[in-house]
Amino acid sequence: MTTEPNRVERRAAQRFQVHLPLSVSFEGQSAPGFTQDLSGRGIFFYSEAALPVGGVVELTFTMPSEITLGDSMPVRCRGRVVRAEPPQGGQHSGIAVQLDSYEYLPADKSEPIPQFVRISSAVGEARPVHR
Repeated sequence: MTTEPNRVERRAAQRFQVHLPLSVSFEGQSAPGFTQDLSGRGIFFYSEAALPVGGVVELTFTMPSEITLGDSMPVRCRGRVVRAEPPQGGQHSGIAVQLDSYEYLPADKSEPIPQFVRISSAVGEARPVHR
């Protein structure tokens, strides 16, 4: 008889599963991406960028009203890559970032977030992500 060991949840912050377009900046370059989930301490997203573990990144996206409990607001976060999953089967890299800081940006000063084509593995077709 085999049993799976109990897993201990190590996350201390509430996690929100939201799919938002974002811009990833690192080493003077930028690339589009989209979030899988986020919390006050971290974010997991997919991108075309191949980022090394330990790399410092800056992420810009619009925080939805469901999380801010007010208006949707542009935000810029800075953090460090703690996990990077290589692309598989035509998908993009999965990247986990531990957030060190974030700042809300004035709506008129926010940077444009590039459009990103998201590939749905369930149906195998590309779908544009809209803001």
